[in-house]
Amino acid sequence: MEDRYLFRGKRIDNGEWVEGYLSYPFCTKKGNESYYFYAKDSLGFFCRCVVDASTICQCTGFKDKNGKLIWENDLVKDLFSDTIAPIRYGSYQNCFDSTKTENVGFYVDWSVTDKKYMRKDLGYWINMVDAEVIGNTFDNPELLEV
Repeated sequence: MEDRYLFRGKRIDNGEWVEGYLSYPFCTKKGNESYYFYAKDSLGFFCRCVVDASTICQCTGFKDKNGKLIWENDLVKDLFSDTIAPIRYGSYQNCFDSTKTENVGFYVDWSVTDKKYMRKDLGYWINMVDAEVIGNTFDNPELLEV
């Protein structure tokens, strides 16, 4: 679970995804917020790069059925119905919770689909159903289109 402290983001200079640690926020000349980011290079050494703040995602600490790390804003697929939904972080209620019960953490946001009443807790989908990451909301927005 030490992976949950990792972040990823798209580099400003070349648009590639990098994994690493946040360092310092700043504003670019265009006024877009960006972050210094310490990421591993191709040789495994940490180097400083700049990532677009709107693409920064935290690792959930979970892995999908293929052993791939799951990140905030990844898209997971329900293997029973082929429904796709993004991973989010925040407050959520499960379909079977009372109106006073609220959970906080990573969850599967089925509200963007027609499956609004499906269970949302990420641990269930990873440990019980073997959900699979099939993309993310930045690179594959077409997967969420109904």
